[in-house]
Amino acid sequence: MSAPRFDVKTFGCKVNTYDTGLLQKRLHASGFIHDPEQPSVHILNSCAVTAEATKEAVRQARRIKAKNPLATVVLTGCAAQVDGAIVDDVPAIDLVIANSHKNDLEDILKKHFRGELESKILRSNIFRNENLGEGGGEERGHTRSYVKIQDGCNSFCSFCVIPFARGKSRSLTVPMILQRLRELSAKGINEVVLTGVHIGDYLDEETYGGPYALDDLVEQVLNQTEIPRIRLTSLEPIEITNKLMDLYDNPKMCPHFHMSLQSLSTPVLAGMRRKYTAEQVGESLLWIKERHPQAFVGLDVIVGFPGETDALFEETLANLERWPWSRIHVFPYSERSGTRANEMSDSVPWATRKERARKLRELSQQRYDLLASAQMGKEKDVMAVQYKNDHLHCLSRDYWDIKVEGHTEVTPGSLHRMKIRGYQRASQGRMNGYLVGEFIHV
Repeated sequence: MSAPRFDVKTFGCKVNTYDTGLLQKRLHASGFIHDPEQPSVHILNSCAVTAEATKEAVRQARRIKAKNPLATVVLTGCAAQVDGAIVDDVPAIDLVIANSHKNDLEDILKKHFRGELESKILRSNIFRNENLGEGGGEERGHTRSYVKIQDGCNSFCSFCVIPFARGKSRSLTVPMILQRLRELSAKGINEVVLTGVHIGDYLDEETYGGPYALDDLVEQVLNQTEIPRIRLTSLEPIEITNKLMDLYDNPKMCPHFHMSLQSLSTPVLAGMRRKYTAEQVGESLLWIKERHPQAFVGLDVIVGFPGETDALFEETLANLERWPWSRIHVFPYSERSGTRANEMSDSVPWATRKERARKLRELSQQRYDLLASAQMGKEKDVMAVQYKNDHLHCLSRDYWDIKVEGHTEVTPGSLHRMKIRGYQRASQGRMNGYLVGEFIHV
């Protein structure tokens, strides 16, 4: 039998992107051949943050089988862990390998091809899983690398199923993370994103001299590695410490904050079981603006959560209008089985959720356009990311997407200096847009 050719499709968050890189690495080491053009094995690394995310993975499985009935379709990731009622009996899915078994995926595939599996479903209690998947993050075709520093979550927010998909919070040790960063640096990687399910929970109690919290880890990363650009994924307002804010003065730290807020109304936050108030959100955003005025600040906000009255939504809207930020990722609340919120009786009509989402997206676009216009004439340090539609796309340290015409000689992943010459607003029906720049030198 010739070596199976595989591809991995990633759904959802940056942690899944990290896991995909690790799966590619392990499968290649086990003799599989990565072939995104003509794979015989399709691995769907699924998301389960909403029921719709799970359904999208199922639709993808059906499309693959319709096109190639002889293909092997493997569903792994969070949907495979928590949505057995949806995915287990789908004929288009040949194997369901939950997060509890994802670390053995390549061996499970080999057993499948040898006919040694007794069931197509492999799933067990995720809260017994201690594996963290060291050594991943290099997804083929990506110029940035993700380093998972933590997995799992202990928060159990009322709207979220992810603790049941990822298990309890657990962290890699500082030395393990530093070693991984040094390996990436030796390969010429210029930007690393420190990621996890809830990185604010990071805690290393094993390393001598600890315990090390997130800000302690970042300090060690900045002092003991050569990666020129370090970026963090989502944080909650109360997780930004004085020490972490000071560390953003280091030129290696990208001036970019992604804030997982979910609401800017205190009663709604309480219903979500978040551990902060709207006032603390505002204090955090104003603090960032004071200390790092040029930082790009992205927000996650859910609208239409059960109990969110018109007045409470208007409170969120008013707070967003008066506080500093750069862009909002808006999510209409989606019912999710297995969560406390799904049992709440005071649901918001779907039409109201859509209208509230429209208002926040409109506000986000207005703010983004205003800030983008203010970038004209500025010089930025950028990393070449990818060629797309005959243009080179670059990413600035402060998280602006910049489009450049030509320059086919520029290698993705390389660092450059650029001057901003214009702004191309997104076409109708799409969000955000692109800055337009030119290289000062290549």
